[in-house]
Amino acid sequence: MVLSYDTELMPLTFEVGPSRPPSESQSLLIRATRSCPWNRCEFCTTNKGRKFELRAVGDIKRDLDTVRLIEEQIKELAWRRGYGDSVKEVAASIYENPITDGYRVVALWLYFDAQRVFLQDANTLIMRTPDLVEVIRHLKQTLPSVTRVTSYGRSKTAARKSLEELKELYGAGLSRLHVGLESGCDEVLKFVQKGVTAEEHIKGGRKVVESGMSLSEYIMPGIGGKRWAKEHTAETAKVLNAINPDFIRLRSLVLRDDLPLYQKWRDGKFELLSDDEVVEEIAEIIQELEVTSYLASDHIENLLPDVEGKLPQDKEKILAVIKKYQALSEGEKINFRLGRRAGYYNSLDELHDPIKYERVEQILRGIKLRGEDVEDVILSLKKGYLV
Repeated sequence: MVLSYDTELMPLTFEVGPSRPPSESQSLLIRATRSCPWNRCEFCTTNKGRKFELRAVGDIKRDLDTVRLIEEQIKELAWRRGYGDSVKEVAASIYENPITDGYRVVALWLYFDAQRVFLQDANTLIMRTPDLVEVIRHLKQTLPSVTRVTSYGRSKTAARKSLEELKELYGAGLSRLHVGLESGCDEVLKFVQKGVTAEEHIKGGRKVVESGMSLSEYIMPGIGGKRWAKEHTAETAKVLNAINPDFIRLRSLVLRDDLPLYQKWRDGKFELLSDDEVVEEIAEIIQELEVTSYLASDHIENLLPDVEGKLPQDKEKILAVIKKYQALSEGEKINFRLGRRAGYYNSLDELHDPIKYERVEQILRGIKLRGEDVEDVILSLKKGYLV
C-alpha cells in the first residue's frame, strides 16, 4: 500500500554516509565523520577519493534533532491514518516513497522498533573523546528508544585511547565497536597497507573488551593469498585468541577490478586462492581458535553462510558444515558455488532442493553452450556484490 502524505510532512533531511556493517541493517545511520582517516587499505574502495573530515559536534546534534522531528512527523501521520501507536504500515510506505533521504532512513529505523543507531563513517572512534561522549549523550537524550549505539573503529585508534576514555564512551552509551582486523599476520597487513600491526590489533582489541563494550572483529579469509596462506591462518587465530572478541565475522576476499590489490594480482605479485582453498583456510582458523566468541558468516561474499555458531561449544558443528562441503563431488561444488553467487542458495542444505539445483544446472548448461568459462562467470558475479 502506498500512502499519499507529501503535503502532510515537512521536507526534512540530514547527512547520511555511504556504508554500514550488514549486522546494522536495522540501525539508524548518523554521520559523525566523513570518509576514513587512513584510507589506504588495498582491499577497500568504499572511501577512495573522499577526504576525511571530522564533523562539528553541533552539526551532528542538529542532525539528531532532525531525526527526532522526522520521527514525530511519522508518528503523527500514523495517528491521523488510524494506526495509533503502530507506525509499521506508515513507515513501510514512507520507506518505499520517501520525500527525502532522511525520511527513508528514519522510516526503516522505525519499522524495526527504533532501538539501534550506527555512527558513520569508517572510524568514528577517532573523534576527541569529550566530543564523541557529547554526541552520544545527546543521542540518548533525544532518541530515548535507543538501546544500542555502535560504530566502526580502527585497532590503532583504540590502542591510542586510554582505557579510561573507552570506559567513558561505554558509560555514555557506545555499546559496540566494529573493527576490521583482516589478518593477524604482519607481512600480510603490510602488503595490503592496513596501517596496523598484530600487536596493535591485540592492544586495541583488549582495551575495547576491558572497557565493557561489545567487540566485533572482521577477518578476511584469502587476504594472504597463496604466499602467506599458512601464516595468515595461524597468526590470525593467534591474535583472535589474544583478544577474545564478542563476535568474529568472516569477510572473504573478493578481488574487484577497482581495488589496488587487483593490480598487484595482475602484476603477478599476489596469487588468489580458489574457493576451496578459502574454505580450507577458514577451517584451519576455526581449528586453532580458543575463544568464547560468536562466529558469524553474515555477508554474501562468504561461500558458506552456515559456518556460524558460538565457540567453543559449536566448533565441531561448524567444522562439520565445512567437511560436508568438502565431501561434495566436483559437479555439486560447481553447482553450489554458482548457485550461491547467483543468489539461489542461502545455505548448503539448499543444494538438495531439486528445483533450485535443476535451475542452476540449466544456467550451467547455458554457460557451456555459449562457450564461457564457469569460473569467469562466478568471479564476475562475486565482483558485483555490494560492500
